[in-house]
Amino acid sequence: MYGAQALVKTLAGCGVRACFANPGTSEMHLVTALDQEPAIRSVLCLFEGVATGAADGYARVSGLPAMTLLHLGPGFLNGGANLHNARRGFAPTINVVGEHATYHRRFDAPLTSDIEGLIAPLSAWTRVAQTAGDCGPLAAQAYGASFGPPGGNAFLILPADAAWNEGGVVTAPEPAPRLKAPDPARVEAAARAIGAARRPALLVNGAALSEPGLSALARLAAAGVNVQAATFATKQRRGAGRYGPPRLPYFGEMALAALDGVDLLIVAGCDHPVAFFAYPGKPSELTPEGALRLSLGGAETDSAAAVAMLAEAIAAPAAPDVAPAQSFPDPSGALDPTTIGASLARHMPEGAIVSDDAVTSGLALFTLTQNAAPHDWLFHTGGAIGQGGPVAVGASVAAPDRKVIALLGDGAAMYTNQFLWTCAREDLDVLTIIFANRSYRILNIELARTGAGNPGPVAQQMLSLDNPPIDWVKLAQAQGVEAVRVADAQSFDRAVAGLCARRGPALIEAVI
Repeated sequence: MYGAQALVKTLAGCGVRACFANPGTSEMHLVTALDQEPAIRSVLCLFEGVATGAADGYARVSGLPAMTLLHLGPGFLNGGANLHNARRGFAPTINVVGEHATYHRRFDAPLTSDIEGLIAPLSAWTRVAQTAGDCGPLAAQAYGASFGPPGGNAFLILPADAAWNEGGVVTAPEPAPRLKAPDPARVEAAARAIGAARRPALLVNGAALSEPGLSALARLAAAGVNVQAATFATKQRRGAGRYGPPRLPYFGEMALAALDGVDLLIVAGCDHPVAFFAYPGKPSELTPEGALRLSLGGAETDSAAAVAMLAEAIAAPAAPDVAPAQSFPDPSGALDPTTIGASLARHMPEGAIVSDDAVTSGLALFTLTQNAAPHDWLFHTGGAIGQGGPVAVGASVAAPDRKVIALLGDGAAMYTNQFLWTCAREDLDVLTIIFANRSYRILNIELARTGAGNPGPVAQQMLSLDNPPIDWVKLAQAQGVEAVRVADAQSFDRAVAGLCARRGPALIEAVI
């Protein structure tokens, strides 16, 4: 058995069921090994950023790591932005990076680079398979390491000769680590602090944003705790019949307003909040001045268990009844995030998965869909735009029986528009909605917030996407995806109703 076979068979034995790949010459033996392994679905992506973002989405929906296949250092760099997002979301991923044969590296061929050095900032675990015999054991270790806790990016660098030489051995899986149990002492300290506080608040991420964590959060809210979900949470289960904690606002001044008067800020599954960027004369830390800060544990901790223990410790009342599905009138008039959100709430099928990279338009959509049919919402985690489409690909591969809705700003979607081709090739049930404001609107907002002055013609051109406007219908159709352009609320509502009711890849360009 050659090394690449041992690697692939080991990962299949561990439970890996998907590989998102953009291979090159150094990875041809891995391609052959994947061809011989029916347990792993191999998905070709035309850009490495699609492959890495898809692995993130797959992990968030399934809870299990997918494999990516990247071509040397440049291939890793092309996928790096979405690996940054995956790291910030603590998604378990296994990234196999092809490398030159060990004896070839000394010749400094054009694609030679310091792969280990490039990987280091985004890695939770990195190893190099020096021989074919290393491949199986290191693959098993990579699987376990990807779970953390917290989860993260595991990298296995595979020189071409380690892949093609004989001597590979399939290795049995190691037990996958689990999130850490909460520290009872921390829970008791938080309970005492709540009892002494005038306005306690709790900021959560991770398992607490799914059941049974949501029920515990509802109890804490009923006890007078100001419960907030992290701004860039990994995943939140929401919809009719579920408690929906508000999302801590993105803009720092709005976040401080949401926490106004708070004298105790407890976090579970995350760190204490900070502003996304620095601004002249504005604070970087978003904890109200003078408030006591406590932690039930960071991303490595089972936050659902932590908030359940806290609810018991303060004898919180039973969770109140949650509003049933809301009835929305027929949208009419102008097409904007409010009317779009109303249509989504009307037609989103039960069990849908939303991948949100809508930037400025996404804020209204999140609020309006709280009482839609039960669904999961996947957030933008690391700030590197171009995440939403690839995450939708991975989510659909992980849950092929569920409708996936990708909400994308037009500027963000252009970073990784190749995801549409993969949707068509794999016949994924992904409905993509492009918010075509033909501008980097978030940057227009930030231009004012940073106090950089009034934009002149050069600055305006740097933030505009209307010269020429991007034709998303043609771009989608060129990659095999059905597409329609709409510019009013009624047309959008009809398009969403029809496309949510049937299966397959489709795109709506919403001109707003």
